[in-house]
Amino acid sequence: MTNIISLRRGASVLALGLASIAFAPTAATAQDESSAPVDEAGGEGDIVVTGFRASLQSAVNAKKNRDQVVESVSAEDIGKLPDASIAEAIARLPGLTSQRVSGRSNSISIRGFAPDFSTTLLNGREQTSTGDNRAVEYDQYPSEVVSQVLVYKSPMASIIGQGLSGTVDMRTIRPLDYGKRVISVGGRGVWADLGKLNSGSNKYGYRVNGSYVDQFANDTIGIALAASYLDEPYQIQEFNAWGYAGDGTAANPVVIGGSKSYATSTQLKRLGLQGTLQWQPSPNFTSTFDAFYSDFKDDQIKRGIELPLAFGGAGVNVTDIDDSGEYVFARAGTFTNVEGVVRNDVFERKAKLYSFGWNNKWQGDDGWNAHVDISMSKTDRNELIMESNAGTGRGGGVGATDTIGFTSDRNGTVFSPTLNYGDYNLIQLTSPLGWGGDQTAVNGDRILGGQDGYYNNRIIKDELWQYRVEVERELEGFLRSVQVGVNYTDRKKSLVPDEAFVGLVANTDGLTSLPIPEQYRLGTTNLSYLGLGPVVSYDPRDLLAGGIYKLVANPYGDVVVKAYDVSEKLMTAYFQANIDQEMGSSVLTGNVGVQAIFTDQNSNGASASFIGTNPNGSPNIQGIPRRVSTDYVDVLPSLNLSLRTASDFVFRVGLAREVIRPRLDDMRASLSYGTTVGDPGGMVCPTGRQCAVVRGDTGNPDLRPWRANAADLTVEKYFGSSGYVALQLFYKDLKSYIYNQAIPFDFSNYPIAPVGNDTNGQPIIVNYLGTVNAPINGEGGSIYGAEFAGTLPFSTFTAALDGFGVTGGVSYTKTKIEPTPGAPAEDIPGYSKWVANGTAYFEKWGFNARVSARYRSSFVGELSGFGGARVRRRARAETIVDAQVGYDFQPGSALEGLSIFVQGQNLTDEPFVTDDPRDSRAVIDYQTYGRRFLAGASFKF
Repeated sequence: MTNIISLRRGASVLALGLASIAFAPTAATAQDESSAPVDEAGGEGDIVVTGFRASLQSAVNAKKNRDQVVESVSAEDIGKLPDASIAEAIARLPGLTSQRVSGRSNSISIRGFAPDFSTTLLNGREQTSTGDNRAVEYDQYPSEVVSQVLVYKSPMASIIGQGLSGTVDMRTIRPLDYGKRVISVGGRGVWADLGKLNSGSNKYGYRVNGSYVDQFANDTIGIALAASYLDEPYQIQEFNAWGYAGDGTAANPVVIGGSKSYATSTQLKRLGLQGTLQWQPSPNFTSTFDAFYSDFKDDQIKRGIELPLAFGGAGVNVTDIDDSGEYVFARAGTFTNVEGVVRNDVFERKAKLYSFGWNNKWQGDDGWNAHVDISMSKTDRNELIMESNAGTGRGGGVGATDTIGFTSDRNGTVFSPTLNYGDYNLIQLTSPLGWGGDQTAVNGDRILGGQDGYYNNRIIKDELWQYRVEVERELEGFLRSVQVGVNYTDRKKSLVPDEAFVGLVANTDGLTSLPIPEQYRLGTTNLSYLGLGPVVSYDPRDLLAGGIYKLVANPYGDVVVKAYDVSEKLMTAYFQANIDQEMGSSVLTGNVGVQAIFTDQNSNGASASFIGTNPNGSPNIQGIPRRVSTDYVDVLPSLNLSLRTASDFVFRVGLAREVIRPRLDDMRASLSYGTTVGDPGGMVCPTGRQCAVVRGDTGNPDLRPWRANAADLTVEKYFGSSGYVALQLFYKDLKSYIYNQAIPFDFSNYPIAPVGNDTNGQPIIVNYLGTVNAPINGEGGSIYGAEFAGTLPFSTFTAALDGFGVTGGVSYTKTKIEPTPGAPAEDIPGYSKWVANGTAYFEKWGFNARVSARYRSSFVGELSGFGGARVRRRARAETIVDAQVGYDFQPGSALEGLSIFVQGQNLTDEPFVTDDPRDSRAVIDYQTYGRRFLAGASFKF
């Protein structure tokens, strides 16, 4: 009995036969050949491999036949990746992992680097992002419209837009290569077992999808259409500590300084549409047009209580301590005189993605090939963060205060209050602590007695055009072919902040609080998991729309300098020679090439400084537009060699120079600054006088990329086309790293607010030769490691275990990176020393079952902080366990074509936890996402 996968090869010299319905175009072209679908008929006596096993065989063939170090995941069937999301599917590959955000994986770390160090392509083309940087958030892309994902761990000259840690290429189906008509529809229901944490939230959701592939006009025209819509809830129980007070002595133990914890409910809605039209009027010419559209909305409500504790002046009586660690840690006690702030906050993200590509490819009979590719990617994103405060009275010391007991351990802190925060007669709309005080906008609008909330709307636009031409000449002998090409990329990204203080319309005297009007009351949210009980609930957007709240534009310079636009123009010329040479019973293949990237980057922003007060009391902010441009060249050689032996061993060597361009928000030309009285800034201050220095904060439009010299060495053993084991070694020497540092800056020509006089009535002396904190290029360090990976069908060893198998890998990574010169080496964001993943499966006779586990050791994670700013915290190790069982009705059955399945995600309810750097007992974040269960079906005609 033989395993049959029907492969369809194109005419390109770089064609690679890959299994399953997914195609695997060569990296040298934006659109290339693909494999046909798995042959479901088979010959008499043949065993037909479909589903998850066919997906694994496709991945094995992709790894075996390519000359780079590659990992891949392919769809099991049309519109069916092995996991519920693209990020989850990729995170199971060797050397890769993900960080969960709001309970779902949406970003990928490759070989210990943060997502910022990798890039993502769609059908070989660069894509804009829905984040502040370049890293793609994968939950924007429906898994149903992607047929294969390739992860290139080593670079090649003909790939445009490569990353430093790796390059992820998402591929959609090619209808002419697919070779037959198919219609597929599917759907699934979702249940979040945490239930409905907030009023108006859901514990049930759904997803539906459909695909259509067909060929016309004697297979010269092909069309592929796919659509997916989801409406799914996510529920999160969050504990968050401001930090911890105390020096850790017995007299002053480490104790929680404050808490801002929420019950969070998210409703994720996304419409994804994808289409491909192919035209092949002759065997030599193919024209392909791709289009992708995503309309994404992530609507999140967060309800909880912010408690100023040790940092807020509350009295504390510690009743139980733990002195087993380096510090004496307060395990239990009581806080008195606590003025809690009830929070009802909204986080609403909307994004629309557009992606188009047009590829024309000529493959001549005389050995000359050429292709032209034009593409556009665009993202329009709107991110609203609206905070709302409530409490017992306006301003500190006015309303009722609380006496709160607390118990702290490695799971966070549980409280026992005496006040009822769910009492609508007690808790009113107000500013309990008078945060912000009185504020006046430039137009004279005012809030008095503190802000009742804050409105932060971030408007981001990102657009990228790409134009590419390549010519290839096929040869005979040691060199199989040579490729020469040029690519031009034009990208622009901008941020416009719209920020305002939120105030009560009724508060005209700075003393007024307002009971929550009955028509806006949404019951209570239960914070029993924190011991806090119920809290009043409402939607602040409704209060704003109903005229209860008003917005007073934030007039300060920190808003002005958040705005920026950055543009990049990159001209990339490349040459690549492809090697194919028999060496006895072995074959040597590979490529050697070089890229030259000519970069022209420009940034527009502004400087802003407070220079006094306007007559109406608003701050007078002096802004000066700033535009900075720079250009530079990177030359990136690369070499990939693969020696394939007759005994199915493959030995690979890769050497390359790699780069990843700076974060786009780090390249902003904005500058904020002010004077620091009492700090002479290195100047000798005359005796009896007082001095001040000007200091600021800025982006750096002159930033150069991260650069690294990289080496890869792998040994792989294959078992036909169904299994393999591999040992992969890698080393990256970072020649350049971007970090923040205070650098000298002359503020002599910038407007500076009058500093005033000192206590003796003499003018304070200002030192204009100050510093700015800015991202700069410096030396890096090294990161290296080993990965062991494999896919092993047990039928390789005995036919009695046919249908059983395992796949997965484990990687060890060591870093010696010094982001700050002269400081000790430290972990970079995304770095885990150990990453492991594995899947055990059974698939036969239509039945399929698998259990997957994903582990990563402790790492530095990036979270969203105040105003959407990035915050880095060390996260604990975590293990995620998922499982799935299903059945595919077999040929001849009345339900042939129908597949049903049940999935369980995060079955062990693994939390996401970050700790205080001083002591792991002092928890900063403890987030619980609960388990998710999915049941669904698909039908293929």
